[in-house]
Amino acid sequence: MAAAPPSYCFVAFPPCSKDGLVVFGKNSARPRDEVQEVVYFAAAAHDPGSKVECTYIEIEQVPKTHAIVLSRPSWLWGAEMGANEHGVCVANEAVVTREPASESEALLGMDLVRLGLERGATAKEALDVIVALLEEHGQGGNYYEDGSSCHTFQSAFLIVDRNEAWILETSGKYWAAEKITEGVKCICNQLSLTTKIDAEHPELRNYVRSQGWWNGDSDFNFSEVFSLADDHLACCSGRESLEKQGGDVSAQAMIDVLRDKDSGVCVDSESFLTTASIVSVLPQDPSFPCVHYFTGTPDPSRSIFKPFIFVDDVKSVPKVQSPSFGNDDPAKKIPRFQEKPDRRHELYKAHEWARSLLENDQDKGQKLMRIMLDLEKQGLEAMEDILTRTEVLDPAEVVDLFYDCVDTELKFFK
Repeated sequence: MAAAPPSYCFVAFPPCSKDGLVVFGKNSARPRDEVQEVVYFAAAAHDPGSKVECTYIEIEQVPKTHAIVLSRPSWLWGAEMGANEHGVCVANEAVVTREPASESEALLGMDLVRLGLERGATAKEALDVIVALLEEHGQGGNYYEDGSSCHTFQSAFLIVDRNEAWILETSGKYWAAEKITEGVKCICNQLSLTTKIDAEHPELRNYVRSQGWWNGDSDFNFSEVFSLADDHLACCSGRESLEKQGGDVSAQAMIDVLRDKDSGVCVDSESFLTTASIVSVLPQDPSFPCVHYFTGTPDPSRSIFKPFIFVDDVKSVPKVQSPSFGNDDPAKKIPRFQEKPDRRHELYKAHEWARSLLENDQDKGQKLMRIMLDLEKQGLEAMEDILTRTEVLDPAEVVDLFYDCVDTELKFFK
């Protein structure tokens, strides 16, 4: 059974976070050469009876989908992580349970991330969307762009809005969820739910009894019941770092945790790399906008986080979008993944050059990183100003925000 990639997701609520803010973050650990793109989709209305083509299967579309911004492996339809216009953030973790994941093509956990964001205006609505689709369509299919082997996993999710978060863990169509409203929480590529379960599949306990995994005499512990032996231990290296911040967890504090290689949160191994990262700041006061920071490039210790704010007519950013191959894409042809096209976008290519500079000319590389981190700091300070000012944000001020940040980053690389 394949090991799940060691990704990490975090959320911090007051009193652990600053200034009435909810702070969300994720590192996406994936195969080293996989490209992630950052894509925006406007809210849309859909005709009755229309369908939506996910990564592997087609399902019924809903009448209206919310505006979303995603960081996703560029070969698939769904996403590793993202946010919607209502301040909902969702991230996915691949997990291994005692029940083997299905190789049959169904919905990927990453498809469910996007579907939850498109259809849920609160964290609880997104959770309800995900578990309903899981029940109807199931989860399964290859998690990687690999024609030689099928890598399958179950799914866990961190679903967050301005008021609460839900940790959702699944095995097949069965699931359990815990509600979070304060403190710091982390999930990774191991099951973490124990006896505090606030919502669950109606047949969950009957099912595990029928499998002989739980006799009903002891407290029901989701991780112990569904994990492989000794695989339900605490796994979240960065949680202590955030808790040590006291009540000062901020966007910068979350970024620092995501960059930490010593703790293992920032993955850089023979098989896996943190291929993209996100940090979101969700003010509990709804009169303030949510700010979402994306890298769009691998290794947050060598990338910069660029801000995005939802407003009407957000400018498209093709420089962080991978080439489209349409119906000729090897991910869409049967058999799948017989070729691997070049999916690198312009920012990814520039980042490769910068990485080479860092490795081959340390003086120039370090100078470039100092310039880039100063650029990032300016963006963080500008966003902090937006989140503390009293006047209402003028949408024209931020409609080109992410575009301009990517453009400036590219100019520094050149």
